[in-house]
Amino acid sequence: MKKTFINLSLILIGFLVYFIQSNFFSWFTIAGVKPNLFVIYILFIGLFSNKSMGIIYGAIYGIILDLLFRQKIGANLIGLIIIGVVATIFNKNFSKDSRMTIIFMVFGSTIIFEVISYIVNYILYSSNLEILNFVKILIIETIYNVIVTIIVYPLIKKFGYYIENEYKGNKILTKYF
Repeated sequence: MKKTFINLSLILIGFLVYFIQSNFFSWFTIAGVKPNLFVIYILFIGLFSNKSMGIIYGAIYGIILDLLFRQKIGANLIGLIIIGVVATIFNKNFSKDSRMTIIFMVFGSTIIFEVISYIVNYILYSSNLEILNFVKILIIETIYNVIVTIIVYPLIKKFGYYIENEYKGNKILTKYF
C-alpha cells in the first residue's frame, strides 16, 4: 500500500515538475535557458529508490518529454535513462547526507545529460555542430540546476529518505559489504 502511494506521489510530482518547468521557468530564463528539472528529479528517484526505478521513471518521462517537445523519440529518452543509471552508481559510491555531494551529483548529471542529448540530437536530427552555443547553454543550465537543487534540497532529502526506508529498508551495513 505504501509503495503504491509512493509511486502515485512520484507520478504526481512528475506532472508538477513538468508544469513548473514549462510554465513557471519560462518567465525566469537566463539568456533563454531554463533549468532542466527532470535531470534533478530522475537523479533523486534513482538515488533514493531501488535500482530500477530511476531507469524506469527516466524512460517514462523521457518518452513523454520527447513526444511533447520533439518530432522524434530519442534525446530525452536516452538521456534520462542514463541519468537513472548514473544515479544508481552514485547511490553505491557516495553519501546522500551532504548537500555538497548532492550538488556535485546534480552538476555532473546535468553535464552528462546535456552532452548525451546534444550527441543524440546531432545523430537523429543531423543538426549543425554549434559548440560555442552548446557550451554557453551547458554552463547556464548547470548553474541553474545547482541553484534549484540548493533551494529544494531539504524537501528532496526528507521525501527521499521516506522512499528509501520503504523500498530498501534499514540495510545500512549491507550497502557497504
